[in-house]
Amino acid sequence: MKFTLGQIKKSAHSKPFEFAGDVDVSELEKMNNDIRKIGFVHVKGSCILNGEQITMDFAIAGTMILPCARTLVDVEYPFTIQAKEYFTTSPYYGEDEEEQEIHPVHGEVLDLTPYIKENILLEVPFRVFSENTDASEVPHSGQGWRVGPKEEKEKPIDPRLKKLESLLKHHKKEK
Repeated sequence: MKFTLGQIKKSAHSKPFEFAGDVDVSELEKMNNDIRKIGFVHVKGSCILNGEQITMDFAIAGTMILPCARTLVDVEYPFTIQAKEYFTTSPYYGEDEEEQEIHPVHGEVLDLTPYIKENILLEVPFRVFSENTDASEVPHSGQGWRVGPKEEKEKPIDPRLKKLESLLKHHKKEK
């Protein structure tokens, strides 16, 4: 979701600049997080220009698929996030400023997509639970693991002690 500064300056002085649209954030699936599937999210908001400061107030709505904390089955998690981001077009505002809440705009385009993704990642819950825990849906095996009855494995005897074992058996026979 990109806006040109000309578009914002033309519309946002007299009244808030309104925007809405769908944004593809499927890139979040490839990151190292719990999101298994997420597609397009709907973003609706407004933009206010005050001198060199731009205030974006927007809502993000969508659905992500997360793993159940108990059974690892897919759980649909609908979300709605209210977010407010501040930007500046001032050439005197540096990246190393103390105030990290204000993002500098480089060039003539303000790209809101990274901030949408950031807000979604901040809202991913630690745990979700599936409402219906049908045993047929629960995975019974995976990479390097399997659920089933515990099989008793005979402990292998150390080859160095094999000779000692034969001596013990021979000693028991003599008694």
